[in-house]
Amino acid sequence: MKIKRQILSDLLGRLNSPEILILMGARQVGKTFLLNELEKYCTKKKKKTKYFNLELPEDSRYFAKDIVALYKEITREVDYLFIDEFQYFNNASKFLKAIYDDKRLKIKVIASGSSSLEMHKHLKESLAGRKQTRLIRPLSYLEFNQTKERLPKYLQYGGNPGLVSQKSFENKIELLKEILQTYIMKDIKALIKEENISAFNNLLYNLAHSQGQVVSTNSLASELKVSNITIESYLDILEQTYVLYKVPSFAGNLSNELKKSKKYYLYDLGVRNAILNDFSSFEKRIDKGAILETYLLYFLINNCPQNGEVRFWRTRNGDEIDFIFLKNRKPYILEAKSKLTKLEIPKPFHTFIKNYPGLQGAYVVNLNLEGTLDYKGLTINFIKYENLELDDEFKSIFKNDQ
Repeated sequence: MKIKRQILSDLLGRLNSPEILILMGARQVGKTFLLNELEKYCTKKKKKTKYFNLELPEDSRYFAKDIVALYKEITREVDYLFIDEFQYFNNASKFLKAIYDDKRLKIKVIASGSSSLEMHKHLKESLAGRKQTRLIRPLSYLEFNQTKERLPKYLQYGGNPGLVSQKSFENKIELLKEILQTYIMKDIKALIKEENISAFNNLLYNLAHSQGQVVSTNSLASELKVSNITIESYLDILEQTYVLYKVPSFAGNLSNELKKSKKYYLYDLGVRNAILNDFSSFEKRIDKGAILETYLLYFLINNCPQNGEVRFWRTRNGDEIDFIFLKNRKPYILEAKSKLTKLEIPKPFHTFIKNYPGLQGAYVVNLNLEGTLDYKGLTINFIKYENLELDDEFKSIFKNDQ
């Protein structure tokens, strides 16, 4: 089954702009699929295209030739140039800059890559004003639901697009483990020392196991018997290769708020389950809270506008709210719960509402109850997880308005 990606319309709308369009993201989240869709669209419009995948030996050898000869050949009789996995092209920075700056060519370049560490190395020359970047993420539940599968399956296997064509439980697990293995053996081995792979693997497991908890780099360093600097380096690699989302703390009016703490989430629930080697159904999981909290984060990230950001809130007294969504620096509070027996305002909401009178909205996302409660003139909204993508009033708060 072919999934219609929500970001595709945005990408199609950028084909007529001169800037280099770069698709970034973790391995196998659908970048190649989107490049193919864009090329098909250009071909239908009778445009001349050229497509290269630098993970293929033939294309890689072609790009290894003399740079002057390559430039002349590749820019001849082409309107749209597609380069998949372009981080493997050592001269990417000069090459893309030269194509963009040569106004006689009028060539639109669309490129993709999996590792921003390698991209930044190859794109060390400034492309400011010459490029547009888009982060491609795993399927959202709204996209996944095109397969007619329900939320529990999404929570079990995650949003990797390749899973759509895998029908059996065994094949799905095999694919997820292959993605994890490829990431560690191909991407990470190129970035860290061979003898540190074991410590990196242990860090991945630790992060997956403690997903959604406040992370202390000192504690991780002590447990894994490496330096604090090493842990911070590994966390940075995980972020820069799009495998980890960092959520910083929110602090403003109270002296006992955590101000520099962070929480980390793996980018996909299926990959997290592969790290934990636990593919039991959602109904049987003992970590339902972490899974549902992660799903809520995915929703927030996928819908966050340019003038928004996602944080969490905790005090030293133990008050904690899973997520603070800020738009134009104005807060909304969101708490992830599993099953509720009744509509009840979470205790930390009281503290936050009292100390932040500028609060714009409050939401409790859970499995089974919907409705509203009033607290000091503020409406507390209860929404089911499965209805997040369908609640137009709720989604309106994420619009990129002024």
